[in-house]
Amino acid sequence: MRIVVAPDDFKGSLTADAAARAIAQGWRRVAPEDELDLCPMSDGGPGFVDTLAAALGGELIGATIRGPLGEQTPGAVLVVGDTAYVESAQACGLHLLAADQRNPAEATTYGVGELLRLAIAAGATRIMVGLGGSATTDGGAGMLAALGATADVPLDVGGLALRPITKFDIAAALEVVADVELIAATDVDNPLLGLTGAAKVFGAQKGADDNLVLQLDAALEAFASVVGRRADGKDPAVAKGSGAAGGLGYGLMCLGAHRVAGISTIIEATDLEARIRASDLVITGEGLFDWQSMRGKVVTGVATVTMPTARPCVVIAGDVVVGRREFSALGVSSAYSVADVVGSVEASLADPVGTLAQTAERVARTWSH
Repeated sequence: MRIVVAPDDFKGSLTADAAARAIAQGWRRVAPEDELDLCPMSDGGPGFVDTLAAALGGELIGATIRGPLGEQTPGAVLVVGDTAYVESAQACGLHLLAADQRNPAEATTYGVGELLRLAIAAGATRIMVGLGGSATTDGGAGMLAALGATADVPLDVGGLALRPITKFDIAAALEVVADVELIAATDVDNPLLGLTGAAKVFGAQKGADDNLVLQLDAALEAFASVVGRRADGKDPAVAKGSGAAGGLGYGLMCLGAHRVAGISTIIEATDLEARIRASDLVITGEGLFDWQSMRGKVVTGVATVTMPTARPCVVIAGDVVVGRREFSALGVSSAYSVADVVGSVEASLADPVGTLAQTAERVARTWSH
């Protein structure tokens, strides 16, 4: 039997590569004769550049950049021909901060702008930016500041500082990217503002309480009001994906970027469809399989590619909080929760590799023939 193992990262515990290897480890205990094709995935968040580098080759160019709270952190862009790939999570990722450091009021996307400058200096005329897993809610203001945008408030100290903004000038930033095609590869399709916007949907997981969520949404609204429409008349604030990575999608769209689903880029680069057609079963997974998984995340992307092939698609997640009716509509045959297998979320996080492998053993007993 041939199985494609194509998980996302398990946020806060395992990279996608480590998750794939843990699943394989458990599976082989039960079915050592099965052939496992490990295909770690990303939807634009952490692992985006590593996954593409493994699939496409190219040159990794590294630099030290500003992290979400101003600290220095390593980053790299992948250059393949005239195209560069940037992973925003390297500069503003939630994984860069300990739980008690999370502060979306002050976290900045400035380092993403530094990565864009690095890509342009390397000669790229097309830059794809993977968005996801951010610690920020600044609407991309920090990134725009790194490219030369100015305002009457600081743009590089987090979203809350945007609230009193009355003046903004994007001209210098537009000049920097004038000869570059920008693509925002997002992991979600949320807009910038409102009930499904960057602050209200994702603020809490970045450390914001209810009051701060409201303040950040108001700050983003003030920012968007002052920035206004693009020269082509379009309002990026209402565009799908503008709320990705704390509104970094919005900042990129202000520069003229168009949006693609990050998972689609990885699916194409890894030749996932052909690998699935050569298999008997597909295993995917992530840390939390919930309603957000259905809005452009890896699990949905893998299931969508699998469905026309008539191969079963099975999800292994740290925790599963969607019902069978919902995941069946995606084309998922079954979903397994590591927390249910080992007794609790805490137990699964205490030994992420071991408990994921243990869960994969259980799945193999059911699905391996």
